[in-house]
Amino acid sequence: MTRRFPLLALVLLPLLIVGGLVLLARGVGVMGPGAGYVMRVDLPREDAPVALPSVAGDSSLPLIVIDPGHGGFDPGATAGGYVEKRLVLDLAQALKAEIERQGIARVALTREDDTYLLHNERYRIAQRLDADLFLSIHADSAGDSEEVAGASIYTLSNEASSRAAALFAARENASDTIGGVDLSQESDAVSDILVELSQRRTQERSGEFAALIERQGEGIIQFHPQPRRSAWLAVLRAPDIPSVLFESGFISNQEDAQRLASPEGRQRFAEMMARAVRLYFLREGDS
Repeated sequence: MTRRFPLLALVLLPLLIVGGLVLLARGVGVMGPGAGYVMRVDLPREDAPVALPSVAGDSSLPLIVIDPGHGGFDPGATAGGYVEKRLVLDLAQALKAEIERQGIARVALTREDDTYLLHNERYRIAQRLDADLFLSIHADSAGDSEEVAGASIYTLSNEASSRAAALFAARENASDTIGGVDLSQESDAVSDILVELSQRRTQERSGEFAALIERQGEGIIQFHPQPRRSAWLAVLRAPDIPSVLFESGFISNQEDAQRLASPEGRQRFAEMMARAVRLYFLREGDS
Protein backbone atom coordinates (compact mmCIF):
# COMPACT_ATOMS: atom_id res chain seq x y z
CA MET A 1 0.00 0.00 0.00
CA THR A 2 2.73 2.43 0.95
CA ARG A 3 4.61 1.63 -2.26
CA ARG A 4 1.61 2.66 -4.38
CA PHE A 5 1.68 6.32 -3.27
CA PRO A 6 5.10 7.10 -4.79
CA LEU A 7 4.12 5.28 -7.98
CA LEU A 8 0.79 7.10 -8.10
CA ALA A 9 2.50 10.40 -7.48
CA LEU A 10 4.94 9.78 -10.33
CA VAL A 11 2.02 9.17 -12.69
CA LEU A 12 -0.28 11.97 -11.52
CA LEU A 13 2.26 14.75 -10.96
CA PRO A 14 3.16 15.23 -14.65
CA LEU A 15 -0.52 15.14 -15.55
CA LEU A 16 -1.31 17.80 -12.96
CA ILE A 17 1.54 19.98 -14.18
CA VAL A 18 0.48 19.69 -17.81
CA GLY A 19 -3.15 20.33 -16.93
CA GLY A 20 -2.22 23.42 -14.94
CA LEU A 21 -0.13 24.76 -17.80
CA VAL A 22 -3.00 24.24 -20.24
CA LEU A 23 -5.41 26.13 -18.02
CA LEU A 24 -2.90 28.91 -17.49
CA ALA A 25 -2.22 29.20 -21.21
CA ARG A 26 -5.91 29.47 -22.00
CA GLY A 27 -6.32 32.07 -19.33
CA VAL A 28 -3.66 34.36 -20.75
CA GLY A 29 -4.52 33.76 -24.41
CA VAL A 30 -1.40 31.97 -25.63
CA MET A 31 -2.92 28.59 -26.46
CA GLY A 32 -3.85 27.98 -30.08
CA PRO A 33 -4.24 30.46 -32.94
CA GLY A 34 -6.14 33.49 -31.69
CA ALA A 35 -7.28 31.80 -28.46
CA GLY A 36 -7.96 34.29 -25.71
CA TYR A 37 -7.44 37.22 -28.11
CA VAL A 38 -9.68 40.22 -27.51
CA MET A 39 -9.91 43.22 -29.80
CA ARG A 40 -10.98 46.34 -27.95
CA VAL A 41 -12.78 49.06 -29.88
CA ASP A 42 -14.17 52.30 -28.51
CA LEU A 43 -17.87 52.25 -29.34
CA PRO A 44 -19.40 55.45 -30.72
CA ARG A 45 -21.49 57.63 -28.45
CA GLU A 46 -24.39 59.61 -29.80
CA ASP A 47 -23.78 62.42 -27.30
CA ALA A 48 -20.13 62.76 -28.30
CA PRO A 49 -19.80 63.56 -32.03
CA VAL A 50 -16.35 63.44 -33.54
CA ALA A 51 -14.34 66.64 -33.60
CA LEU A 52 -14.63 68.64 -36.79
CA PRO A 53 -11.53 69.07 -38.93
CA SER A 54 -10.10 72.52 -39.44
CA VAL A 55 -10.98 74.35 -42.66
CA ALA A 56 -8.69 77.06 -44.01
CA GLY A 57 -9.09 79.43 -46.93
CA ASP A 58 -11.41 82.11 -48.25
CA SER A 59 -14.88 81.60 -46.82
CA SER A 60 -16.38 82.69 -50.14
CA LEU A 61 -15.04 79.52 -51.77
CA PRO A 62 -17.15 76.36 -51.80
CA LEU A 63 -16.21 73.52 -49.47
CA ILE A 64 -15.42 69.93 -50.43
CA VAL A 65 -15.07 67.23 -47.78
CA ILE A 66 -12.74 64.41 -48.81
CA ASP A 67 -13.16 61.11 -47.02
CA PRO A 68 -10.25 58.62 -47.03
CA GLY A 69 -11.98 55.28 -46.46
CA HIS A 70 -11.38 52.87 -43.58
CA GLY A 71 -8.69 53.57 -40.94
CA GLY A 72 -7.75 52.40 -37.47
CA PHE A 73 -8.56 48.74 -36.83
CA ASP A 74 -10.22 48.58 -40.27
CA PRO A 75 -7.47 48.30 -42.92
CA GLY A 76 -9.83 47.90 -45.86
CA ALA A 77 -8.55 45.87 -48.80
CA THR A 78 -5.07 44.35 -48.59
CA ALA A 79 -2.94 42.69 -51.27
CA GLY A 80 0.74 42.35 -52.11
CA GLY A 81 1.81 44.35 -49.08
CA TYR A 82 -0.49 47.26 -49.96
CA VAL A 83 -3.11 48.43 -47.45
CA GLU A 84 -6.13 50.40 -48.62
CA LYS A 85 -6.41 52.72 -45.62
CA ARG A 86 -2.88 54.03 -46.19
CA LEU A 87 -3.11 54.38 -49.95
CA VAL A 88 -6.38 56.31 -49.87
CA LEU A 89 -5.15 58.67 -47.16
CA ASP A 90 -2.15 59.52 -49.34
CA LEU A 91 -4.47 60.10 -52.32
CA ALA A 92 -6.76 62.33 -50.25
CA GLN A 93 -3.87 64.41 -48.96
CA ALA A 94 -2.47 64.83 -52.47
CA LEU A 95 -5.88 65.97 -53.74
CA LYS A 96 -6.33 68.37 -50.84
CA ALA A 97 -2.94 69.96 -51.55
CA GLU A 98 -3.72 70.31 -55.28
CA ILE A 99 -7.16 71.88 -54.74
CA GLU A 100 -5.73 74.34 -52.25
CA ARG A 101 -2.75 75.12 -54.51
CA GLN A 102 -5.09 76.02 -57.36
CA GLY A 103 -7.47 77.95 -55.09
CA ILE A 104 -10.42 75.90 -56.30
CA ALA A 105 -12.18 75.39 -52.97
CA ARG A 106 -11.76 74.99 -49.26
CA VAL A 107 -10.99 71.40 -48.26
CA ALA A 108 -11.54 69.28 -45.15
CA LEU A 109 -10.51 65.66 -44.63
CA THR A 110 -12.71 63.41 -42.51
CA ARG A 111 -9.51 61.86 -41.15
CA GLU A 112 -5.92 63.04 -41.36
CA ASP A 113 -4.35 60.04 -39.62
CA ASP A 114 -4.99 56.36 -38.91
CA THR A 115 -8.37 56.94 -37.25
CA TYR A 116 -11.48 54.79 -37.56
CA LEU A 117 -14.77 56.53 -38.30
CA LEU A 118 -18.25 55.13 -38.79
CA HIS A 119 -19.95 55.82 -42.09
CA ASN A 120 -22.49 58.11 -40.49
CA GLU A 121 -19.72 60.05 -38.75
CA ARG A 122 -18.05 60.64 -42.11
CA TYR A 123 -20.99 62.16 -43.96
CA ARG A 124 -22.19 63.99 -40.85
CA ILE A 125 -18.86 65.80 -40.72
CA ALA A 126 -19.74 67.12 -44.18
CA GLN A 127 -23.23 68.07 -43.02
CA ARG A 128 -21.99 69.82 -39.89
CA LEU A 129 -19.49 71.80 -41.97
CA ASP A 130 -22.24 72.69 -44.47
CA ALA A 131 -20.14 71.22 -47.28
CA ASP A 132 -20.99 71.68 -50.94
CA LEU A 133 -19.53 68.37 -52.12
CA PHE A 134 -18.49 65.04 -50.58
CA LEU A 135 -15.94 62.66 -52.09
CA SER A 136 -15.09 59.32 -50.50
CA ILE A 137 -11.91 57.65 -51.79
CA HIS A 138 -11.43 53.87 -51.69
CA ALA A 139 -9.50 51.04 -53.34
CA ASP A 140 -10.40 47.39 -53.78
CA SER A 141 -8.92 43.91 -54.06
CA ALA A 142 -9.99 41.05 -56.30
CA GLY A 143 -8.23 38.45 -54.17
CA ASP A 144 -6.03 36.14 -56.19
CA SER A 145 -7.18 37.59 -59.50
CA GLU A 146 -4.61 40.01 -60.91
CA GLU A 147 -6.56 40.67 -64.09
CA VAL A 148 -9.31 42.81 -62.55
CA ALA A 149 -8.23 46.45 -62.75
CA GLY A 150 -9.44 49.99 -63.15
CA ALA A 151 -11.22 52.74 -61.24
CA SER A 152 -14.98 52.98 -60.68
CA ILE A 153 -17.28 55.84 -59.70
CA TYR A 154 -20.22 55.16 -57.40
CA THR A 155 -23.31 57.17 -56.59
CA LEU A 156 -26.11 56.34 -54.16
CA SER A 157 -29.03 54.18 -55.26
CA ASN A 158 -31.68 52.03 -53.60
CA GLU A 159 -30.84 49.23 -56.02
CA ALA A 160 -27.34 48.23 -57.10
CA SER A 161 -26.52 48.74 -60.76
CA SER A 162 -24.91 45.29 -60.95
CA ARG A 163 -24.06 42.26 -58.84
CA ALA A 164 -20.48 43.50 -58.58
CA ALA A 165 -21.72 46.87 -57.28
CA ALA A 166 -23.92 45.10 -54.72
CA LEU A 167 -21.01 42.98 -53.48
CA PHE A 168 -18.77 46.04 -53.23
CA ALA A 169 -21.41 47.93 -51.25
CA ALA A 170 -21.92 44.97 -48.91
CA ARG A 171 -18.20 44.82 -48.14
CA GLU A 172 -17.88 48.55 -47.59
CA ASN A 173 -21.01 48.84 -45.45
CA ALA A 174 -19.86 45.89 -43.31
CA SER A 175 -16.97 47.92 -41.90
CA ASP A 176 -19.44 49.38 -39.37
CA THR A 177 -20.05 45.88 -38.01
CA ILE A 178 -17.85 44.08 -35.48
CA GLY A 179 -18.69 40.59 -34.29
CA GLY A 180 -22.17 40.88 -35.74
CA VAL A 181 -22.89 44.15 -33.89
CA ASP A 182 -23.83 47.19 -35.99
CA LEU A 183 -21.91 50.07 -34.44
CA SER A 184 -23.71 52.70 -36.49
CA GLN A 185 -26.80 52.34 -34.28
CA GLU A 186 -29.07 53.15 -37.22
CA SER A 187 -31.91 50.82 -38.09
CA ASP A 188 -32.96 49.84 -41.59
CA ALA A 189 -36.03 52.01 -41.16
CA VAL A 190 -33.88 55.07 -40.53
CA SER A 191 -31.76 54.22 -43.57
CA ASP A 192 -34.89 53.96 -45.73
CA ILE A 193 -36.10 57.34 -44.49
CA LEU A 194 -32.74 58.91 -45.32
CA VAL A 195 -32.95 57.60 -48.87
CA GLU A 196 -36.51 58.87 -49.28
CA LEU A 197 -35.42 62.28 -48.03
CA SER A 198 -32.63 62.43 -50.59
CA GLN A 199 -33.65 65.20 -52.95
CA ARG A 200 -33.83 64.50 -56.66
CA ARG A 201 -31.65 67.53 -57.36
CA THR A 202 -28.95 66.27 -54.97
CA GLN A 203 -28.85 62.92 -56.75
CA GLU A 204 -28.67 64.66 -60.12
CA ARG A 205 -25.70 66.75 -58.98
CA SER A 206 -23.96 63.62 -57.69
CA GLY A 207 -24.39 62.12 -61.13
CA GLU A 208 -23.04 65.28 -62.77
CA PHE A 209 -19.90 65.16 -60.62
CA ALA A 210 -19.43 61.46 -61.37
CA ALA A 211 -19.67 62.20 -65.10
CA LEU A 212 -17.03 64.94 -64.79
CA ILE A 213 -14.67 62.55 -63.02
CA GLU A 214 -15.05 60.01 -65.80
CA ARG A 215 -14.54 62.63 -68.50
CA GLN A 216 -11.49 64.23 -66.87
CA GLY A 217 -9.93 60.85 -66.09
CA GLU A 218 -10.15 59.58 -69.67
CA GLY A 219 -6.64 58.93 -70.93
CA ILE A 220 -5.18 59.78 -67.51
CA ILE A 221 -6.10 56.77 -65.43
CA GLN A 222 -7.44 53.35 -66.32
CA PHE A 223 -11.14 52.86 -65.65
CA HIS A 224 -12.97 49.60 -65.17
CA PRO A 225 -14.93 48.53 -68.29
CA GLN A 226 -18.07 49.58 -66.37
CA PRO A 227 -16.84 52.71 -64.59
CA ARG A 228 -20.18 54.27 -63.58
CA ARG A 229 -21.99 52.33 -60.88
CA SER A 230 -24.59 52.86 -58.19
CA ALA A 231 -25.39 51.04 -54.96
CA TRP A 232 -26.68 51.48 -51.44
CA LEU A 233 -23.45 52.80 -49.91
CA ALA A 234 -23.87 53.98 -46.34
CA VAL A 235 -21.19 56.66 -46.59
CA LEU A 236 -23.07 58.44 -49.42
CA ARG A 237 -26.44 58.78 -47.72
CA ALA A 238 -26.35 62.48 -46.78
CA PRO A 239 -29.60 63.69 -48.36
CA ASP A 240 -28.47 67.27 -48.82
CA ILE A 241 -24.91 67.01 -50.18
CA PRO A 242 -23.90 65.72 -53.63
CA SER A 243 -21.77 62.66 -52.83
CA VAL A 244 -19.58 60.32 -54.85
CA LEU A 245 -17.42 57.34 -53.91
CA PHE A 246 -14.33 56.98 -56.11
CA GLU A 247 -13.00 53.43 -56.09
CA SER A 248 -9.50 54.26 -57.32
CA GLY A 249 -8.43 50.82 -58.51
CA PHE A 250 -7.54 47.29 -57.47
CA ILE A 251 -4.48 46.88 -55.28
CA SER A 252 -4.50 43.19 -56.23
CA ASN A 253 -3.49 44.35 -59.72
CA GLN A 254 0.20 45.25 -59.84
CA GLU A 255 -0.21 48.10 -62.31
CA ASP A 256 -3.08 49.66 -60.36
CA ALA A 257 -1.24 49.27 -57.05
CA GLN A 258 1.92 50.88 -58.36
CA ARG A 259 -0.10 53.75 -59.83
CA LEU A 260 -1.85 54.39 -56.53
CA ALA A 261 1.28 54.05 -54.39
CA SER A 262 3.73 56.11 -56.45
CA PRO A 263 4.15 59.90 -56.01
CA GLU A 264 3.68 60.32 -59.76
CA GLY A 265 0.48 58.30 -59.76
CA ARG A 266 -0.91 60.22 -56.79
CA GLN A 267 -0.15 63.52 -58.50
CA ARG A 268 -1.85 62.46 -61.74
CA PHE A 269 -4.88 61.45 -59.71
CA ALA A 270 -4.85 64.76 -57.79
CA GLU A 271 -4.62 66.87 -60.93
CA MET A 272 -7.36 64.90 -62.69
CA MET A 273 -9.74 65.00 -59.75
CA ALA A 274 -9.02 68.69 -59.06
CA ARG A 275 -10.08 69.51 -62.64
CA ALA A 276 -13.33 67.63 -62.09
CA VAL A 277 -13.94 69.51 -58.83
CA ARG A 278 -13.17 72.87 -60.49
CA LEU A 279 -15.57 72.20 -63.37
CA TYR A 280 -18.27 71.02 -60.99
CA PHE A 281 -18.14 74.20 -58.91
CA LEU A 282 -17.94 76.41 -62.02
CA ARG A 283 -21.13 74.79 -63.32
CA GLU A 284 -22.84 75.11 -59.97
CA GLY A 285 -21.91 78.77 -59.84
CA ASP A 286 -23.51 79.35 -63.25
CA SER A 287 -26.71 77.46 -62.41
